[in-house]
Amino acid sequence: MPENTKERGVKWLAKVEKHDFLAARSYLSLLFPEGKVNSIIARLRKAPVVPFKAKDILRASQLPLLDENNPHVQMDRKKIRKGQGISPILLVRNEKVGRVVIADGYHRICAVYEFDEDEAIQCKII
Repeated sequence: MPENTKERGVKWLAKVEKHDFLAARSYLSLLFPEGKVNSIIARLRKAPVVPFKAKDILRASQLPLLDENNPHVQMDRKKIRKGQGISPILLVRNEKVGRVVIADGYHRICAVYEFDEDEAIQCKII
């Protein structure tokens, strides 16, 4: 049975961690040319943090929910249970294909979803 974060609340860091932008750059480099990636990262850095439900992000990305036995999901779940802050997610709207690209934070989304699919995920989205 999923644990309820409403009692504890998922703690979110106020800012995206530096290494998350590096991870996003690496992933986005597989999808877009370097110049576009530089532009996306610059825009993500300036974007405000806004909330979206875990279930809606997964639907918009068209990605499956990773199993709670995934080692990275387990690591993020441990952070949540310990009350440690987790970094906001980085999202990019891809209107050409009608979906959201999770530039960084897929495992964090899945970890939060396992607690509560309606939990507000803190995101930067462009």
